Amino acid sequence: MIKIIIADDHRIFRDGLKELLKSSENIEIIGEVANGKELIEILTGKTPDIILLDISMPVMDGLEAAELITKMYPEIRILVLSMFGDETYYNKMIEAGVKGFILKESSSKELIVAIEEIFQGGAYFSQELLRRIIMKKTDKAKMVSEAEMLLSRREMDVLKSICRGLSNEEIGEKLFISPRTVEIHKAHILEKTKCKNTINLILFAFRNRLVQIES
Repeated sequence: MIKIIIADDHRIFRDGLKELLKSSENIEIIGEVANGKELIEILTGKTPDIILLDISMPVMDGLEAAELITKMYPEIRILVLSMFGDETYYNKMIEAGVKGFILKESSSKELIVAIEEIFQGGAYFSQELLRRIIMKKTDKAKMVSEAEMLLSRREMDVLKSICRGLSNEEIGEKLFISPRTVEIHKAHILEKTKCKNTINLILFAFRNRLVQIES
C-alpha cells in the first residue's frame, strides 16, 4: 500500500481527493491537515510514503513545509498540488526536494499515475503545467543550440526517455543497454546541464525545447 497524507487548507478539496483516490486499491490515506504546521506535527506519529502538498496554505505554506520535511524526513516523497500562477514557486520547491507537480484539476487517472511514479522513485511533472511554463517563456533558440551541443546522441535518447517517465529498466530495454549504463548517462546529463535532480532536469529539457511535450 502507498500511504498518503493530504495537506491542503480547503476541506472540500481534501474530501474530493479522497474520493478520487478510492478507485485505487494500492493507495491508503493515513491523514489530512490544513496547513504546514499541522503537517509537521502529524509526521511525528505517522510516516507516509507520499505527501500531497498544496503550496498556498495559512500558518506555514507548502514551500516552508517542504524544506523542513525533506531535511527531517528525506525518505518521504512530496507531490505538489499546483494551480496556474504557482510557477514562481517551482524552482524553489524543486530545490527543496519536491518530486513532482500536478494540477489540482487533473483527473483521478493522472493523479494515480503521478503517485505511483513518485512512489517507484521517479519524478512527475504535469504536461499541462509544462505547456503553461513554455508559453510564458521567450524564444530560447540560442539556449537550445548550446544545450544540444553539450549532449551526445545517446544522452539525448536517455533524456527524452526520462522526460517521458520511463524507469532506468524501461530505458535500458528501449535502448538495449543496462540500467547501470542508463544511470551513468543520467549522471553525465545532470552534470552537463548543471541540474541538481531529475525533476529539475525535466523542467530544463522542456524549457529549452530539447524534448517536445506529448499531446
